[in-house]
Amino acid sequence: MYLLDPNAPFPTFPDPRHASSPEGIVAIGGDLGVDRLIQAYRQGIFPWYNEYEPILWWSPDPRLVLYPERLHVSRSLRKALRRGDLTFTFDRDFSGVVRGCAEPRGTTPESAGTWLNGEMIAAYERLHAHGLAHSTEAWDREGRLVAGLYGVALGRAFFGESMFTRVTDASKMAFVHTVEALREAGYRLVDCQVYSDHLAQFGAREIARNRFLAELDRCLAGPEPAGPWPHPGEPVRATPGGP
Repeated sequence: MYLLDPNAPFPTFPDPRHASSPEGIVAIGGDLGVDRLIQAYRQGIFPWYNEYEPILWWSPDPRLVLYPERLHVSRSLRKALRRGDLTFTFDRDFSGVVRGCAEPRGTTPESAGTWLNGEMIAAYERLHAHGLAHSTEAWDREGRLVAGLYGVALGRAFFGESMFTRVTDASKMAFVHTVEALREAGYRLVDCQVYSDHLAQFGAREIARNRFLAELDRCLAGPEPAGPWPHPGEPVRATPGGP
């Protein structure tokens, strides 16, 4: 297993194409500094570990991705979006979204824990301060934060990290608004990391790691897109249409 030195002046990772772990673990250790996280994401690697354990760095094979132009929205979800019960914003409350994602998801010992510990929260807040991590918020009519998601944007790729909801389907609607905005801004790839039925229903599909890394390189080589977070807190302009 490749061990990272947290004191190394230049954060480096091994080539994820040669990850020895069948689960896709590329390296262990290091830190969650801004430079290291940027380098990790640029190489298609992300951190994921439990509290009180060493940092694990992953690049799974296959990789779940969503191409924004291929977003699928069910008729029932489109109907819920058109009702207008929720308002959606970008980057109005990044910390609130990350902490919402860190909330326990259930009452059993297996579901009560979260991988988003204090160290991880602080790391993504630093990325947000550098203009690289972004959030989408969903607000109810009383102005309460009821759902959201966050991720990292580099080049024309968006790396989705986590989402939460306190209202039925609110996180799904926030996801749709996010992907629609990414498409409009010229993003080409949404990294969804590992397979889930929840994301597959939106059109996400698994591709080989080598293909993912090649597509990521192309996304990073082009010009930076113009958004979709040009003005923090600005309400989302478009509501997905259709029958």
